[in-house]
Amino acid sequence: MGALDLFKLDGKVAVITGAGKGIGRGIALALAEAGADIAVASRSKDELDRVVKEVQERGRRAIAVPTDVTKMEFLENLAKRAQDELGGLDIWVNNAGGLPDGTPRWLTRTSEEQFMAQIDLNIKAVWAGCVVAAKAMGENGGAIVNISSRAAKDMGPNLKNGPYGASKSAVNSLTATFSRELAPKIRVNAVAPGPIPTENFIDSMKMHTPEREAELKEYMKLPLERWGTPEDIGAAVLYMSSPASGWVTGQCLYVTGGS
Repeated sequence: MGALDLFKLDGKVAVITGAGKGIGRGIALALAEAGADIAVASRSKDELDRVVKEVQERGRRAIAVPTDVTKMEFLENLAKRAQDELGGLDIWVNNAGGLPDGTPRWLTRTSEEQFMAQIDLNIKAVWAGCVVAAKAMGENGGAIVNISSRAAKDMGPNLKNGPYGASKSAVNSLTATFSRELAPKIRVNAVAPGPIPTENFIDSMKMHTPEREAELKEYMKLPLERWGTPEDIGAAVLYMSSPASGWVTGQCLYVTGGS
C-alpha cells in the first residue's frame, strides 16, 4: 500500500459530533473527501442538513442526527442510526464542546452551576461518546478522535477561561486512559486546535472588528502568523482516524500555528 493510500477511508463510516458548522463541518468534509460516509450530529437540524448536502455533493452518503451530547441516550441513538442507516461504525470524532454560554471566565469568578455545565459539555460528553463508540465498534475495532484545545497546556499570560482549559486537560487524560483500556482493537487519540476564528470563537473573543482582530493577533503572537482554519483540523483528524496513524494511540496532536 502506498503512502497516500493510507489516508483513504473508502468503505468506512464516521460519526462527528458538533458537526453543524465550524471545525466539526471541516472534519466532516475532510473525512468525506477521503471516502467515508458520514453521520453528523449537533443540536441544530438546519445546520446539519446543510453539511449533509455538502457531503453528498462529494459523492458520499450522509445522515443528520440531532443530538444532545451531554445525554447518553442521545449518543446511543446516534451510534445506532449510523450502524442501521450507513452500515457500520468505524470512526467516532468527539468534536462537540466549547463554552456552554460562550463566555470565558476566571476560575474564581465561576459559579458552581457554570462549572458543572462546562464539565458536562467538555468532559462528560467526551467520556460518554468514547463509551458509546467503543461498545458499537466492538471487536471490529476502529478509531476515536477527541477534540482537545491548545488551552489544555496552559492559559498563557491571560488566565481568563480557566474552566475551559481545565476541561480540555481532562480530555487529554481521558484520551490517554481510553487508549489503554480499548487497545488493541480501538485506537484513541486527540487533536488540539489553536485559535481558529469560527463563529463561536469570534463571539467569545468579541472579535467583531478589524481592530479587535489585530489586537488578538498581536497578543497571541502565532509563529506561523495566521489563524487556523477548520481545514487544518480536518486534515489532522483525517490522519488520526486513517490507517496512516495505525501505530499511534493515546496521543494528542497540537495543531496551533506554533503556539
